[in-house]
Amino acid sequence: MADRSRIGFVGVGLMGHGMAKNIAEAGYALTVLAHRNREPVEELKGRGAAEAASVAELSAASDVIFLCLPGSPQVEATVAAILAAGADGKTIIDTSTSNPVSTRALAERCAAAGVTLIDAPLSRTPKEAWEGTLDTMVGASEADFDRVRPLLETWAGKVVRVGEIGAGHTMKLLNNFVSLGYASIYSEALAIGAKNGIDAATFHGVIGGGRMDCGFYQTFMQYVVGRDRDAHKFTLRNAHKDMRYVVSLANESGIASHVSSTVKNGLATAESLGRGDDFLPMLSDVVAELNGVRRDGDADR
Repeated sequence: MADRSRIGFVGVGLMGHGMAKNIAEAGYALTVLAHRNREPVEELKGRGAAEAASVAELSAASDVIFLCLPGSPQVEATVAAILAAGADGKTIIDTSTSNPVSTRALAERCAAAGVTLIDAPLSRTPKEAWEGTLDTMVGASEADFDRVRPLLETWAGKVVRVGEIGAGHTMKLLNNFVSLGYASIYSEALAIGAKNGIDAATFHGVIGGGRMDCGFYQTFMQYVVGRDRDAHKFTLRNAHKDMRYVVSLANESGIASHVSSTVKNGLATAESLGRGDDFLPMLSDVVAELNGVRRDGDADR
């Protein structure tokens, strides 16, 4: 049975809805913030959650506040509103994919106000969020990690402490850099193949099941070959945002960003073409179109 902590949740979108659902099912008193999409809010209210009209109202009703937001600007604004409302003794857990540079600065502001900030970004998809089997990489002191771990385990199957505050967001960006880099490689390889008589199904028949296969490859190709639009519901806009954070972190660290900048620029191109709301495997379509490759695998000569 859950402890007596009152939980607030800001950001009940694709990922946050399932996470909040699992917190409620675990028996915690849950308050969610009003959201432009009423469906998840109403669904959670049906499970016993309360709805707050403002961040200040949610903060007053909560001991631990989860954030699952698009990025650092939204996190910074929400944390500022929580601190302005008076939050001494509260814990904020940011599960967004945020910029570690921003996270570390926010942690200092929170500590000065008597608030603990923990970063616990996510891996996997909304399907796993709903099932309670997400992965999370946590930046926190050992004591804070031990204190919040039962809460994290309501929606995560794999919970790993990777270091102090900011380390979770750093590891998440490295994780996304690897996956988005592969998405870029797959997309370009498929376009090269199509230009030279190798269609996507043939490509998949060779790579699938081999040493270069993995879960990410499978969901990517589930769209490319099977045309399942919901196979990997992560937008190109969010992918571009994450790669901007990666490049920013590389610059902040004095690391040459040859590969990360190239991956970021490809995603920037996709978004500039109006494809920001497309999901990640659809990057293969963008790269194909830019290279005169049609969906049937033929190429304009």
